[in-house]
Amino acid sequence: MKHTRTPILKSLAAFALLAAAGGASAADPLVLQKIMKDLGRNMQVITDGISREDWELVEKTAPLIADHPQPPFGEKARILGFAGASVGKFKAHDRETHDQALAVGRAAGTGDGPGVILAFQKLQTSCYNCHSEFRKPFVAHFYGKKDAVQ
Repeated sequence: MKHTRTPILKSLAAFALLAAAGGASAADPLVLQKIMKDLGRNMQVITDGISREDWELVEKTAPLIADHPQPPFGEKARILGFAGASVGKFKAHDRETHDQALAVGRAAGTGDGPGVILAFQKLQTSCYNCHSEFRKPFVAHFYGKKDAVQ
């Protein structure tokens, strides 16, 4: 009897893994949505810090963008599956955002206002580049919305 149960258990485990990776409905918000909202709030904090020349605040906030949380494994697999052949571009945008956020923090750490502003402009551009390439199709795919901003 042991031989008949093992294939069944393996099949159930494989089914559970597939369901976890792709089982969320289009209406369920992804964890990535919260991550992106937190990144937006941190960008606003940096903008506020720049406007008040609060380099300590900017330096403290930049790593929250550079080293933002990652979605859970199953969700990440779904996202990378969605990116398909463009996964390299998707990951490159994330690396660029990481690197530019670190540059913002380094410039703020030395009190280099113009350097912070230049690095922040590059950070904003890296965010924009990713959003302009992936946001609309992402939202349409995962939420069934054509023109919504998430």
